[in-house]
Amino acid sequence: MTNTDKLVYLDHAATTPTHPEVADAIFPFLREQFGNPSSLYSVGREAKGVLEESREKIAGHIGARPEEIYFTSGGTESNNFALHGVAWANRKRGNHIITSMIEHHALLEPCHFLEKQGFEVTYLPVDSQGMVDPGDLRGALTDRTILVSIMHANNEMGTIQPISELAAAARERSICIHTDAVQTMGNVPTDVNELDIDMLSVSAHKLYGPKGVGFLYVRKGTRFGAFHRGGAQERNKRAGTENLAGIVGMAKALELGAKGMAERSHRIALTRDRLVEGLLGKLEGRVRLTGHPSERLPNNVSLCVPGVEGEAMLLLLDMHGICASSGSACTSGSLEPSHVLLAMGIPPEIAHGSLRFTLGWSTSEEDVDRVVEVLPPIVERLRAMSPLHV
Repeated sequence: MTNTDKLVYLDHAATTPTHPEVADAIFPFLREQFGNPSSLYSVGREAKGVLEESREKIAGHIGARPEEIYFTSGGTESNNFALHGVAWANRKRGNHIITSMIEHHALLEPCHFLEKQGFEVTYLPVDSQGMVDPGDLRGALTDRTILVSIMHANNEMGTIQPISELAAAARERSICIHTDAVQTMGNVPTDVNELDIDMLSVSAHKLYGPKGVGFLYVRKGTRFGAFHRGGAQERNKRAGTENLAGIVGMAKALELGAKGMAERSHRIALTRDRLVEGLLGKLEGRVRLTGHPSERLPNNVSLCVPGVEGEAMLLLLDMHGICASSGSACTSGSLEPSHVLLAMGIPPEIAHGSLRFTLGWSTSEEDVDRVVEVLPPIVERLRAMSPLHV
């Protein structure tokens, strides 16, 4: 990055900057209001009051009851909590779990672990646009199925799944359904009753809140067990002193995300489309867009550039002050092509050229125009050097 380059941050799916109003809301709980919510004296009781007030606010944003919200350290823990909590509590009833081939590793890895413990996991395929077919789910359900977990929207290519239709298929067999809503919360309306789900995972730092805090929604009546043991916090389901400052910040972030969401998402989608049209025009068709063309997150641009390595593009973009990613931030150190793109039928040699831009609230037309200016020469330079490009 040169001294004259302005930072263009287009990796909001990896993390978002903490909103100034969120930081202001958090600060008092790092200094003056530092009590432990489990303490019985006045400082602790005040902290407990703030904790429950935040729980009520958060529940209201997703159409839930306060007692259905369990605070966690983020999306990864929430996904693990959901899978392990349901799996072990229902093992006498069944040992079959259904998910998809394109889930985040925060869900796939606990599935792999549970398989080693004797559980059976079915990984549903997706079509070329990354969509799960409700018919495939119905065909995979058995009398031993205890949980269906399908993400609300994919973090890499942005396709939004038909969760309510998938939930209807699970409901026909009275099977618990969970969704990872880490990418959708704050970007699209997310109501647990409209989606008709039993469990939902959220991470604060994906929606302009602080890192290290999230929550798991669990519908009342869902059979699930404790995840952390060692204390009575979170109704004996998740031991450990609650991150009060983070929870206050998360509640504020959800409040800000709900304000003007429709208008903001529309504006971001228009800016996203400007980026897509600009790149397609400059690269003259030598690029492949991935994900569903319409049922996708408003801020997501996912593409593959044949004959070019995604990591090489990222490094050269970074030299121009542009931050993007090649798939998920959690797998950025891997040399393997994206499991998401492979599941969509994209050949490995093309999947290696994946590139993802995810826009944020402050992304401007000038920002995306900068990408359209900088990326095509980078692609030409790399293709001239690459033995993969003919």
